[in-house]
Amino acid sequence: MNTLLDFRLAGALILASTCIASFPAAAGTKGVLHVAAVDQSTNESLPVRMHLLDKAGKPVLPPGLPGWKDHFVFDGTTTLELRPGNYTFEIERGPEYKIRRGNFEIKSGADDTHAVEMERFVDMKSEGWWSGDLHVHRSPKDIELLMRAEDLHVAPLITWWNDQNAWADTPVPPEPLVRFDKDRFYHLLAGEDEREGGALLYFNLASPLPLAKSTREYPSPSHFLELAREHAGIHVDIEKPFWWDVPVWIAGGKVDSIGLANNHLWRSGGLDNEAWGKPRDLADFAGPQGCGRWSERIYYELLNCGIRIPPSAGSASGVLPNPVGYNRVYVFCGPELTYEKWWDGLRQGKVVVTNGPLLRPLVNEQVPGHVFTADPGGTVELQAALQLATREKIEYLEIIRNGRVEQSVRLSEFKEQGGRLPKVVFKESGWMLIRAVTENAKTYRFASTGPYYVEIGQQPRISRRSAQFFLDWVHERARRIRIDDAEQKKEVIEYHRAARDFWQKLVDSATAD
Repeated sequence: MNTLLDFRLAGALILASTCIASFPAAAGTKGVLHVAAVDQSTNESLPVRMHLLDKAGKPVLPPGLPGWKDHFVFDGTTTLELRPGNYTFEIERGPEYKIRRGNFEIKSGADDTHAVEMERFVDMKSEGWWSGDLHVHRSPKDIELLMRAEDLHVAPLITWWNDQNAWADTPVPPEPLVRFDKDRFYHLLAGEDEREGGALLYFNLASPLPLAKSTREYPSPSHFLELAREHAGIHVDIEKPFWWDVPVWIAGGKVDSIGLANNHLWRSGGLDNEAWGKPRDLADFAGPQGCGRWSERIYYELLNCGIRIPPSAGSASGVLPNPVGYNRVYVFCGPELTYEKWWDGLRQGKVVVTNGPLLRPLVNEQVPGHVFTADPGGTVELQAALQLATREKIEYLEIIRNGRVEQSVRLSEFKEQGGRLPKVVFKESGWMLIRAVTENAKTYRFASTGPYYVEIGQQPRISRRSAQFFLDWVHERARRIRIDDAEQKKEVIEYHRAARDFWQKLVDSATAD
């Protein structure tokens, strides 16, 4: 028989005609539903993620499929045995496809088929932008299907984490990097050091770090940073900006990126706190968006100190409710992807982080991370040309300059200007980036380019106020250290003293307020 299913697509309600085939009734009380997802443009079967809710709004996770919290994935087709009743669903394939929403009724003994067409509305990789998620706690046996269902290209798997080590009684794989589908990569030896000072993520090591006997404070995470830096090709990510040891790690100069789109931001909400990290002022950073805004504030303060560190993204799927790739970082690598090129581009800041809008920026024909220079007394004039695609309504586009909103542009104005943003003129060194924020009341759904830097007369811009922000933070953190053993405490405190001296030097050498 034929039926009409309601789909809400990119915020608009449409009716899509879907063919449902009926078969002889099966025995028993359950009904059978065959679901097929196909690419609208090619008619080929497509791996997807499905959120299926029963009439009570409870998630349904079919056995035998990779599932997590409120969703599961399948490889183009699947057969679901469901109790009679009404169901609603959402089907997604990462952020580059439109969401398919609908509902159906299962009758006792029925055997029906739903075919769902998935429509891609932007192809980031065709424009040189390749996606990755730096915080994945899912099973290696499922990761290829998970990445294909999310259209994700890079996913290091965290297989060692504090005293948990998947390789404790198993030989470390001699070839931990796996390539599949020509341009997708996962690495089996990513790790996480998550203790009192916060969390650091480690990538591209040949074996896990010896974390197993660590206590909450000893040895210092900076000790393991030093060990890791003995290995070529290592990348270390600060998992969130508000962890207490962030000023210490930055001062040590051994970290490569920082999680701006981090795992406190969820598809269906978020963690409205900073866990055991540095808490935000709820008066200034209120509501479901507050945690994301606090992460941005800290990141901007780092940039104001002349610290050129790129933003990253991670979802923590497997620990927190997110799907793989919900928070993702796109790295500009050009037409062809290699694993090494992706990490090099991330370290160079050629990035956009997002959990929703899709930005492809060029500022004076350059991708993010570029340093614009001028002689002493000169000026630098920058103008952004921006391509934007989004499934949710955008409130505004913003140019952030030296931590403050320089320009806020409504989407209608942006379109009238042919995808160009207002010019920004620098007469002294600084930085800028572009941010897009959606009208989502439940979570902070946004996108941000990596920073562009301006250097005039080889004079860096170092804000005294921002440097003092981190100096005060270091003192506050040091007062929180609780270690009974005197020698251990002395060893840990040395890293905090070095950080104090680093930030004090920046305060003393500041070139701006």
